Amino acid sequence: MLKPLGDRVVVSVEEEQEETVGGIVLANNAKQKPQQGTIVAVGEGALSPEGKRLPMAVKKGDKILYDKYAGSEVKVNGEDYLVLHEKDIMAIVD
Repeated sequence: MLKPLGDRVVVSVEEEQEETVGGIVLANNAKQKPQQGTIVAVGEGALSPEGKRLPMAVKKGDKILYDKYAGSEVKVNGEDYLVLHEKDIMAIVD
């Protein structure tokens, strides 16, 4: 598994639905880039200018919304993940 450094998180991305509410199947190029996922690993937090660790606002298992084009896509053991900075997370979904 990946262990993110600093203020980064590893996210398991939720795939966009392939069908609209009306039952129309969307082509791959018509789907929007997903913006929602579940955190699977959290870094230790960013360092302050004084050298102290700042606590992360999110934790493993949180369902989040993130900026559309944020992060780096990685593949580990056949699974696709997104590595994001904490600042790219817009909200925690309840």
